[in-house]
Parts: sequence; C-alpha cells; structure tokens
Amino acid sequence: MTSIAVMDDYQSVAQSMADWRSLPDRTSVAFFHDHLDDEDALVERLHDYEIVVLMRERTPFRRSLIERLPRLRLLITTGMRNASLDLEAAHDHGVVVSGTPGSGTATAELAWALILGLVRHLPAEDAATRSGSWQSSVGTDLAGTTLGLLGLGRLGRAMVPVARAFGMDVLAWSQNLTAETASRYGAEHVDKDTLFERADVLSVHLQLSERTRGLVGARELGLMKPTAYLVNTSRGPIVDEAALVAALEGGRIAGAGLDVFDQEPLPTGHPLLRAPRTVLTPHLGYVTRRTYEDWFPSAVRAIAAFLDGHPIQVLTPTR
Repeated sequence: MTSIAVMDDYQSVAQSMADWRSLPDRTSVAFFHDHLDDEDALVERLHDYEIVVLMRERTPFRRSLIERLPRLRLLITTGMRNASLDLEAAHDHGVVVSGTPGSGTATAELAWALILGLVRHLPAEDAATRSGSWQSSVGTDLAGTTLGLLGLGRLGRAMVPVARAFGMDVLAWSQNLTAETASRYGAEHVDKDTLFERADVLSVHLQLSERTRGLVGARELGLMKPTAYLVNTSRGPIVDEAALVAALEGGRIAGAGLDVFDQEPLPTGHPLLRAPRTVLTPHLGYVTRRTYEDWFPSAVRAIAAFLDGHPIQVLTPTR
C-alpha cells in the first residue's frame, strides 16, 4: 500500500477538488486539516508516508525534516515554486519533487480588496455598524492618486488596468525593471526612493529571495507619505515587520493591508494584531476555487505519473 498525506487542508476541501479515487489500487490518501509547526510532531505524523502533498509554504520542508523521513519518495507542492521546500535536500535524499502548474491573478484581486478595505475603512465601519454606530470615518478617493508597484511581474502587471480604471497614476520599480518594460505595461518607471516617496498606495509584488528579504525596511517606510498605505500580498519577509509596526504605531504611514507574514499562521499576541489601521487576512491570495481546481487535480496526475515510473512537472535544484 502506498500512503499519501495531503497537508494543511485548512478548509477541508482538498478531497472534493480532485478525483483521488482515480489513483491506482493499493493507494491510501489521508487529509490533514490542522497545521503543525513542531518538527518532531511532523516526523511522528509523516514517518509512514511515502508521498506528501504540500500547499505552498504552509509547512516548510527543510533538510532537517527530510532527513528524518526515510520512507518519503515524492513531494508535491502546489504551484511551481515553493521557497520553503529544500529542493537540494530532497535531491540529495532521492526524493522526487513535482509542482502543479496553473496560477491565475487571484492574488492581485485580493490586493485590491485590501486597498479598498484600507482607504474606505471597511473593517472598522463594518464593526461600527454592527455595534450601532453610523458613519464614523471619512474615506479616501483612489481617483487622482498614485499606485506604486514594487515589482511588475505577472501579478504586478495585473494591477495596472484596475488602477487605470480607478483613475490612478501607476509607478513601478524592481531591481531589473527597465523603463521600456514598465511603459509596455502601462506604468512609469522610477527609482526605488521615488516609488516610496510618490506612492499613495504602495503594493508589493516581488518574489522572496535573498535580494528582496527585508527590502522594505525603516528607511523605505520613512520615505512614504504619512497619508500613504502599504499593501503586501507577496511574502511577509520582504517587509521588515518590526519596522512596519513602528511606522504604524508612530502614525508615519496611514495604514497597511497584509495577507502574508513572517510566521504563518500568525501567532497569538503578535504585534501586528494590535497595530492600528491594518487590514489583515490569513494568506488568502491564492485561496480560490479556480486555483484549487487547477492544483489538486494536477497533484493527482503527478502522483499517478510517479507511480507509473514517469514523474512529471519535476522541480530540480539550481546549484
């Protein structure tokens, strides 16, 4: 019997999103709906499983964990990139890693939800209305303001037409972005400091790497207008959380909308939970029915191909 574990199925929907019964006979699939941070607990749970399906970066698979799972033969990550999975360690221990293609622009849609929630104070107004108050804040128009895009890749580019529809100007910067590319996608290329200085809404759309870790720190936040908002739907460590909390508590920026954090799930008592003028969501950017209906059937196909001796969508380390 080949045992398969599907991890971090928070919404208890993975089983219904794909035809797991189509897998060959003598396979068993277990769906785990909770999240384990402790490595010893993970080893205890997974030591009998040969195949593990991961949901992006929910459960990190580092070398120390892989070394303690001698029966593991196949790791599948949703998406084609997982920064918390040690590909080199998997390769060293003979573990095949497959990804699942298919990714839309749902994260960009959530970025706009966070932006609108911030500038119109929607969480506070919702709570006030439910408690019997009426119109307790004054919102900010997007028309005539400036959207700053930190990154103009696939998701950053998806932000541009929506910004234009709202009547916003669009600026963009990243390490490798050129003026020609920015112009092609409807944005004005500026340097990094100018992006932070001019943006009324600064939205992060970069991949996490050693170059981008901590890229938005106290200095960058200090360049922003006190009326400006920061939105991060990319990866938590791109923004220095301590510096962001200080900027919010000191009133140096108007607010922040965050879908990603250094530690996920966000631990009880974290300073961001008490920080003023924030809209916080639990890494919902890719969590849509369409995305899941792409990823989980792709995971089933990758398992079947592996069991047939012909792995597909294999991810390899870059050395």
